Amino acid sequence: MDSRLLMDVRRYAIPVVLALLLHALAVAALYGGWNPEQQAKVIKPQIVKSQLLVLEPKAKPRPKPKPAPKAQAAPAAQSKPEPKSPERPVEPAPDPQADKEAARQQAEQERRERLEALAQSSFLDALESEAGDLAESQAASAAEEVAQSYRYGIYRRVVANWSRPPSARNGMQAKLLVELVPIGDVVTVTLLEGSGNGAFDRSAEAAVRKARRFDVPKESEIFERYFRRFTLLFRPEDLLR
Repeated sequence: MDSRLLMDVRRYAIPVVLALLLHALAVAALYGGWNPEQQAKVIKPQIVKSQLLVLEPKAKPRPKPKPAPKAQAAPAAQSKPEPKSPERPVEPAPDPQADKEAARQQAEQERRERLEALAQSSFLDALESEAGDLAESQAASAAEEVAQSYRYGIYRRVVANWSRPPSARNGMQAKLLVELVPIGDVVTVTLLEGSGNGAFDRSAEAAVRKARRFDVPKESEIFERYFRRFTLLFRPEDLLR
């Protein structure tokens, strides 16, 4: 009960106080001579006009545009000068004496060239001929040596086959022609020159025929040159050594 009363007092205390204050103010106004129509003196404040200035940075001056280059006028086509026809040189008048001298010199030059060519050709021909002769000489010498060795073989075969007749004497000789074929066979034996002694001549022919075949060189050139046909000279003093 007491708490409730206390709560009611708190609830109405503030409004009551406010009401009392209002009444007190009203009474004071009445007794203080307050004229509601009296205008209150208003102090007007001095107004200072101000303006906010915004300082903008100075814009840099724009560079002046460069003037566009003037188009150069195309050079006027130059007309090519017409080619001048070459001037014909003035031919000098013919000089018969000069022409004659030039012809003589030309003929002399050609003659010298022919002589030099002939001399050179003759020299080369001489060298070639000399070389050929030397080669032939060397070949002939070699062939002669080969032939001589085969002649000695034939001589020994004839000596081995010869039967000396009792009437043979020193100083007799018989010359025979012998023909062979490439394999060395004896084809013919002919008496070219007799000794005057028939027995000696016949014994010489018989010695060659008895051999029947001789050794001959294989080279056909040497055979044809030395052994196709050759002469054989019989002498008793040579055969009896």
